[in-house]
Amino acid sequence: MNSMDRRYFLNTVASLAGTGLLHNAISSALAAAPAGADSSAQMKFGLVTYMWGADWDLPTLLANCEKAGAMGVELRTEHKHGVDPEISADKRREVKQRFADSPVKLVGVGSNQAFHYPDPAQLRASIERAKAFIKLSHDVGGSGAKVKPNDLPKNVPQQKTIEQIGKSLNELGVYAADLGQQVRLEVHGQCAPLPIIAAIMQVVDQPNVGVCWNGNQQDLEGEGLEHNFHLVEKRLGATLHAHDLDGGKYPYPQLFKLLKAAHYHGWVLVEGSDKPADRIAALIHQRKVFEKLVQSA
Repeated sequence: MNSMDRRYFLNTVASLAGTGLLHNAISSALAAAPAGADSSAQMKFGLVTYMWGADWDLPTLLANCEKAGAMGVELRTEHKHGVDPEISADKRREVKQRFADSPVKLVGVGSNQAFHYPDPAQLRASIERAKAFIKLSHDVGGSGAKVKPNDLPKNVPQQKTIEQIGKSLNELGVYAADLGQQVRLEVHGQCAPLPIIAAIMQVVDQPNVGVCWNGNQQDLEGEGLEHNFHLVEKRLGATLHAHDLDGGKYPYPQLFKLLKAAHYHGWVLVEGSDKPADRIAALIHQRKVFEKLVQSA
């Protein structure tokens, strides 16, 4: 949003506070800008705690990210940082303050919740658990929660599963909007092919539900990376997961050109697939590769 749009949004929210129309005002404001839009000039570099940060407690994680220049972090669930829905209100305030005192930004939290389950009770449990992660992100100062689609159960029509996932995301989007949060659908599992993700997003009408690109080999299938990227580019969320930016197995130079052309200003978060001996050095290396990719895009 530009400054005039932002003032209008804030004035509207103030006038509607305490009324049932507040959610609609938030959703309308979110719809006015791309899901991945940000006030900064370019993409930003950070870390998903999976693998490289999984065994770092929160003070260590913040210190190591600062050293490496990874200035944003997604806290994946069940890691040593301990930021999970079970923590108390006091602990949530402590986590929020730690990030406030650090130059490293809490981008959000990463859950493993998925919405493909044929069993209604299992599906409902996962939706409610995802809401707990959204509330956690809000309480600790994050801006969103990552979820998964995730699979395509046998003996269930694919379109039925796609619609079920999309409707689940809509419910989460409504809940998240009232907390100022984004729901980030990771491109993952049997739903990883981008045409499937695009079909899910056609069901989603909540503007604060975005796609978390995941750097999968499935991105290259069918008509190729550029075609698949365009299927979801207008629904990209504020986070993107990347793996081994200079490994040669994935065409990151092409992806970064596509991201730049799409004016993507979100977070590119490294998600390690192994544990190098010196993870800080490895993270610094990935940051430098990231910077070169941005410059050459």
